[in-house]
Amino acid sequence: MEAVWNQVKELLREEMDEKSYSLWVKPLEFLDSGENTIRLGCPNKFFRNWVQENYSSLFHRQLSKAGLGQHKLILKVLQNRQLTKLLPNGGNGNGKQLTLPNMPRKIRAGERYLNARFTFDNFVVGECNEFAYSVSKALANSAYCPYSSLFLLAKTGLGKSHLIQAVGNSILQEKPTTKVLYITTEDFTNQMIYALRNNLIDQFKNKYRKLCDVLLLEELHFLGGKEKTQIELGYTLDSLFNDGKMVIFTSPLAPEEIPGMKKMLCSRLTSSVLTSIEKPGFHTRLDILKQKARERKISLPENVAHFLAENVTQDIRQLEGILASLEAISFYLKREIKMDLAKETVKRLMPAKRVVTLDDIQRIVCKYFKIDGEALKSKSRKKIISYPRNIAIYLSRRYTDKSLESIGRSFNRNHSTILYDYEKIKRNTKIDESIRREVEFLCRQIEDRTA
Repeated sequence: MEAVWNQVKELLREEMDEKSYSLWVKPLEFLDSGENTIRLGCPNKFFRNWVQENYSSLFHRQLSKAGLGQHKLILKVLQNRQLTKLLPNGGNGNGKQLTLPNMPRKIRAGERYLNARFTFDNFVVGECNEFAYSVSKALANSAYCPYSSLFLLAKTGLGKSHLIQAVGNSILQEKPTTKVLYITTEDFTNQMIYALRNNLIDQFKNKYRKLCDVLLLEELHFLGGKEKTQIELGYTLDSLFNDGKMVIFTSPLAPEEIPGMKKMLCSRLTSSVLTSIEKPGFHTRLDILKQKARERKISLPENVAHFLAENVTQDIRQLEGILASLEAISFYLKREIKMDLAKETVKRLMPAKRVVTLDDIQRIVCKYFKIDGEALKSKSRKKIISYPRNIAIYLSRRYTDKSLESIGRSFNRNHSTILYDYEKIKRNTKIDESIRREVEFLCRQIEDRTA
């Protein structure tokens, strides 16, 4: 079977470019085979996950060509001893096993651990997150803060987990005896179910209501439809708030947007300070890239950093992923990180995506509201014109990286008017359901065009 796998590797070499083959196929080692399975060894979890996510269909096609269409590839992360056998001199030329650099130190907070890297000092602050950062930092220093609960609202990969853990790390650094519980809502639910089934509910209640000074609760949207958990959490929050304890939540959905959320709990949650984190703009992305490069000790040229900040726009995790891939390719293929490598990496790892323009947004809005494009740019203050214009301005800020001045020129407005109209619609989407639904519909129209 090993000979057949070697044949498959040759087929993969013909299908892939040489660099990708050297990085993601060549290191794979045949281990053994069973009934309809082939086990391959790989260096680490990152390698395994990357191959499974990006090359599974390609591997299956080549297995079929070799007559092994019914076989399944199983990737096994090799232990240190096994890996040493596959790498000359243990992989670093001196007979010692390679170690992973910059592994994050962890700080225990309940059953979970806080990532020690998630601090306020290394959180990159920009227009998209400045308020959330300031409120979180003030809350961590509770002696100067008039409130005790915070709701961090953000989509995945924008930094809400960094901020909530930064609060925990800051508190434990100043007062190590503080009882900080960091937990996901899913874990909270599972613990409650376990306690109910094993007659331990009193201990469960005591843990969260009496033996807790700070509760850091992630992924609150998981509560949707879980009525019993919502009731228990509501009583827990009442107890914590009455005792002046600190509570911080994170979620990609606002409390009123979570399906099946009870009004009683929603009311408690909305009494918290609500802060949102938006997608980072160009300058914030640039600062994030430079910060991450310094942390990883990567030499990142200025022109490469600008190129990545302009083209990698989804979220912070995507920026980190591209940077990690550049680092890996540079290390394994002994190539210096320059513009050509950056362009190759972005092209390979990011799907081709049509960039939405200001004209696209104006056309979509005009079509939906059945108004003329010239009317949208006119000075008219009639609601039938001004309301669609405000929506279009909001969407322009949300879906493009254009400056306030550029958007203003497109609508014949100054930058302060653009900012005012953007904030107005952003605020109204949170309090007016009809506006929120219209904005969400138009957002889907825009995202369908760029998919």
